Amino acid sequence: MDTAATSTFKLVKKIKDEKFDVDNLHHYSLSLQVGIRDFQLCVTDTRDNKCLILEDYRIENVKTINTRLKVLHSLFDNHHLLLAGFWNSIKLSLKTHKFSLVPSSHFLKDNVSDYLVINSEIKKNIEEVTYYKHIGSDAVNVFAADKKLVNWIQSLYPKKKIQVIQQGSAFIEGVLRYDDHTHEKTMFCLIDAGILHMVVTMNQKLQYYNQFAVRKSNDYLKYMMLVFKELGLSQKNSKVLVWGNIKHQSQHIELLNKYIRDVSFGSKPSYLNFGYQFDEIMDHQYFDVFSIFLCD
Repeated sequence: MDTAATSTFKLVKKIKDEKFDVDNLHHYSLSLQVGIRDFQLCVTDTRDNKCLILEDYRIENVKTINTRLKVLHSLFDNHHLLLAGFWNSIKLSLKTHKFSLVPSSHFLKDNVSDYLVINSEIKKNIEEVTYYKHIGSDAVNVFAADKKLVNWIQSLYPKKKIQVIQQGSAFIEGVLRYDDHTHEKTMFCLIDAGILHMVVTMNQKLQYYNQFAVRKSNDYLKYMMLVFKELGLSQKNSKVLVWGNIKHQSQHIELLNKYIRDVSFGSKPSYLNFGYQFDEIMDHQYFDVFSIFLCD
């Protein structure tokens, strides 16, 4: 069976502010995020940092990156805005586990591929190694990107330079700009499609970032406890904030509350403005998508 023929996409969430004006695209930043089985887009007005559009899609029956690309082709072709070329800026976030954070003082552009050799196998025929220099920290995120996907996105907007990042970079930048910080070590978590992202900061500076594949509820606690022990956080006193597509009464959160005293949900980022239309999503959803806007 031709899986591409049965592969498709499904819109699961769409929010549009009434102030969106197609004649103002040259003032708007377009943020795109691509996962194995999902795709999000966000439009932000650069003049007042107001979030105007959020859309979330599920990509179904996809088993290969080529099939995923065909589905994205169809999604873009049938979308009323995505093929427009007059955006102020365009940013592409990729969900990938092939990454390495490198201190900028040790980063050598000519040796960029060497930073991934230890923990990732790069398929040179379909992947390219690229990097993103963080704004809010002294770190460079080196990661693998799907060549065909990046080249295709770039071909859609030939007059724009696409800023390509890894999902973790958006989360890190968002956390470092988040206004709920203390001088103590604090853990910030993003739960997304079976992946647990963890950022630890101290004095609003990045101390740690990693992501873990999660198969069962106990894994969230297990990986958090490993990082707690490694970085000297306290189950009684250290604060943990959680974002993601997760409910307040989920068994994951109930389990965490049994072992960690101060677990709470994060809120929408204060560095963006939101109209009442965005009240229909929970405050702790789509934090990574919103934060792509910060990455220059």
